[in-house]
Amino acid sequence: MGKFSNFIKRVTSSKGFSRVELVTQNNSNFFLWGNKAYDSDTVRACVNAQALRFSKLQLKHIREIYKGTEKDLVINPEPYIKFLLEEPNPYTTMDMLLYKTSVQLSLSGNAFWLIIRDENSLPIELYLIPAKSVNDLYDDQGHLVYEFIVGNAQTFRFDSADVIHLRDDYGEHEIFGSGKFKALAPLLEITETTDRGIINAIRNSGIVKWLLKYTSALRPEDLKSNAKKFAENYLDISNSSVGVAAVDSKVDATQISPNDYVPNALQMDRTKQRILELFNTNEKIITSTADEDEENAYFDAVISPKIVQLKNELTRKLFTRRQRGCGNYIAVGSFNLQSASLKTKLNFAGMVDRGAMLPNEWRESLGLAPVPGGDTPLRRLDTVAVDEGGENDAENN
Repeated sequence: MGKFSNFIKRVTSSKGFSRVELVTQNNSNFFLWGNKAYDSDTVRACVNAQALRFSKLQLKHIREIYKGTEKDLVINPEPYIKFLLEEPNPYTTMDMLLYKTSVQLSLSGNAFWLIIRDENSLPIELYLIPAKSVNDLYDDQGHLVYEFIVGNAQTFRFDSADVIHLRDDYGEHEIFGSGKFKALAPLLEITETTDRGIINAIRNSGIVKWLLKYTSALRPEDLKSNAKKFAENYLDISNSSVGVAAVDSKVDATQISPNDYVPNALQMDRTKQRILELFNTNEKIITSTADEDEENAYFDAVISPKIVQLKNELTRKLFTRRQRGCGNYIAVGSFNLQSASLKTKLNFAGMVDRGAMLPNEWRESLGLAPVPGGDTPLRRLDTVAVDEGGENDAENN
């Protein structure tokens, strides 16, 4: 946290104040093994499935350059931005930062990155802020300042210009996402109660099942010996008993049945399904058995909106308005062919022939290493741009 101390923003007064709890939910007492939603195996599976896909996003600095009426694109023109997007800080790489960001975003509905700048105000490092709660403050000019409370109860304030704020379930509050905990809490309570019932049923399976009442007084060792003989004769499944116990008038044998309720599989599956629906996922996604169409549907519904949000936030926080006006922006995308079938990947060879895909991009989808010259677009000789006479040639033929 020493790095953060140099960038604390002090606010002299505040006109508005609100507070949002993040990952740790102190009012949750539903879990036998903890007090956080992430301790649920179903929730962890949903969060992990999304985080693994989110961590594979590729971030690049793009600059649009106009030469007359033609537009050209330059990829990663500034080395400091290129290295920032590859190694956001000395302790992690971008894929790990994206993974942890996705986890925090799924659990709390908010994720925050701190931008550390050099003496020339150029961004040089990015950190995920490990906040337990956050407040929004406003100075006399109405400028937003974030106040973070971290795990060791330290408080830090950062100007909103130095904070990249990603939101999920953004509907209730003006600044913060609301998260899923309110909707998730009753489902987790049902899951915990169900698991507790199963545990108790297993434990009670070893309790006393028969009570032998003798009409005459016996010594303790005789009681123990008779109970053992009764169990060996009538409760041992390996003997030849016909399932009927016979006792004389000296003893009264009574069977004891536990009253523990064990939920059926249908009830358990329904609760699990409701949790999956809350995270907009399904069993095939979290078990990595979805086909390419199902993966693409999940990607479009869950990952793509976060890509748009991350792209816009990075662009407006890493670049000034003047830099954005000169065509600089951050492109966030995923080479989402990893889940495609081999037939689909081979069909993309036609896009390589027409310059729509680079040879090395196609090789990457097949799990092959790049080759020299593979980052140069190709075009078949029998194709030509329309403005070069291609359309007229086609009509003549």
